[in-house]
Amino acid sequence: MRSREGLALAVLCMALTAAAAPPPAAPAMSASAVQAAASAVAADPLLPGKQTAKRLRLKQPDEKKKNKSDNNDARWWMDLLDNLSTGLRVAMWLVGAGLLVAVLLRLRDWLRLRAGGPALAALPPTHVGTLDIRPESLPDDIGAAARALGQRGEQRAALSLLYRGALSRLVHAHGVPIRAASTERECLALSALRLAPASQAFLADLVAGWQAVAYARRELPANALDALCQGFDAQLPVAGRAA
Repeated sequence: MRSREGLALAVLCMALTAAAAPPPAAPAMSASAVQAAASAVAADPLLPGKQTAKRLRLKQPDEKKKNKSDNNDARWWMDLLDNLSTGLRVAMWLVGAGLLVAVLLRLRDWLRLRAGGPALAALPPTHVGTLDIRPESLPDDIGAAARALGQRGEQRAALSLLYRGALSRLVHAHGVPIRAASTERECLALSALRLAPASQAFLADLVAGWQAVAYARRELPANALDALCQGFDAQLPVAGRAA
């Protein structure tokens, strides 16, 4: 009886010892064994393999090209803005410089007037259009010289001399502010403020005769040209206000 109990106890101890011991380690697989196993799985007809499927879709633009185009557009706009900014800065500098010069000139004139200095006067023109109105370019007796030209049949030269002489007298003797680009009508309008009515009427007849001969290619009656030559010095004297 005791031998049976001892045997049972021994068997129980062996079972407990076997349960407590760690399981034996699985043998390691080589790389060739793993590759062979994978090939066997791939060759198995019962397992699903690779499938190739085709489907239609809209072709999308190349993202790289699109990004490159966007970058080029952005760079073009940036360059344009830079150029415009540079041009605006230059224009602002020029405008500012012009305003500064104008202010300095105005200040200079104001200081001269305040100090009692003479005001700057504009120089009289030497020519009106193509006509030389310098006193030294005209004969002493303009009326007599024009009459001599008319008697030789040179009416255009005679009227040109009378008109040049009239402009010279208006500018240098009567202070009429005629400028180099003034027209006949403008000269008449300016002279009306300085001449007496009789002298203004004479000047109007002289201008009309000059325009008829120079522009309309007409000839004046001989007595009309003689009247202009005779009345020239009386109506447009060298100095003083015409009567």
